[in-house]
Amino acid sequence: MAQNATTNQLVTEKLVTDVLATIDREREREIVARRFGLFDRKETLEQIGEMLGITRERVRQLEKSVVAKLKSSAEQGKLPHIADFQAKVLELLEATGQVARVSELAAELSDEPNREEQARVAFLSQLCPKLAVVNEDDNFYNSVSVKGGYDEKALKDAVAKLIDAVKQLGEPKTIEEVAKADSIDDPKQAAALASTSKKLATLNGRWGLVKWPMVNPKNIRDKIYVILKENGKQMHFNEIAAAIKDSDFKRKDVTTQAIHNELIKDKRFVLIGRGIYALKEWGYEKGTVADVITQVLQEAGEPLHRDEIVKRVLKSRFVKETTILLNLQGKPQFKRVAKATYTLEDAE
Repeated sequence: MAQNATTNQLVTEKLVTDVLATIDREREREIVARRFGLFDRKETLEQIGEMLGITRERVRQLEKSVVAKLKSSAEQGKLPHIADFQAKVLELLEATGQVARVSELAAELSDEPNREEQARVAFLSQLCPKLAVVNEDDNFYNSVSVKGGYDEKALKDAVAKLIDAVKQLGEPKTIEEVAKADSIDDPKQAAALASTSKKLATLNGRWGLVKWPMVNPKNIRDKIYVILKENGKQMHFNEIAAAIKDSDFKRKDVTTQAIHNELIKDKRFVLIGRGIYALKEWGYEKGTVADVITQVLQEAGEPLHRDEIVKRVLKSRFVKETTILLNLQGKPQFKRVAKATYTLEDAE
């Protein structure tokens, strides 16, 4: 659909300019252009009122009245370019699940979708009879949907239901699993709905609540957690640093030293070897090799052969066997009671 970035941006700008040209009064054209941010940043009612010498309430009334007239003209087929623009957007929405964020639509219509480009797409969509627009707020991104499938209320209700399904799942899942939990036949439609919500996030092919680190890591520690969880086994801090730099995280320019520092400070991570870390939730506990040997012997409740001790220690520590044996032989808390068999010094 896109020709090239410059052409698409010029076309979109011309569409808006031609639509604004149908507004008789210059002041009203100025209000609409500034309120929607069609050529520059969006302005508040107060800012526009101060510039035009009228009250904020009068600005609001004029904006509402002009937009209503534009919508009426569009419905009657009297507004330039709207039919063609609507057809393009409907084509995109049908391919993405009947709903999409304005930023995604702008990206399809232009190779360089800047803020003004997004504002124009949102403005033109609001005038289209077959499209519904959800304005951005604390819960939703600025989005456009096919009115026959989702008007604004239906869209918000569908997203709320999807969020409930994710909460019930309790952990990040693929969009196919999320769709199934919400009884949505088409995973593409579920992904489209989810993408409009600020309460949901996705990472590495899984969706979850935005507050879950596995889909929305907010700091270095969360990113380390995601890397280890995805890897499924222990990693050296240098490997973790490399994995973060190769990841899809939004911000990943962190030093290896910073990563090592966070590994040391966060209780979710356990040092199990020289520079090697694992997740505590995998059953690892903090402590030295001697501490682990002590725990093994305490849990056994009886003397153990050194081979058995080594086997059990290696389940929670990624160290050399010689390190375990040196601890057994050199620490006073361990006592040899038979050939290659040890117990705790204070064991009865």
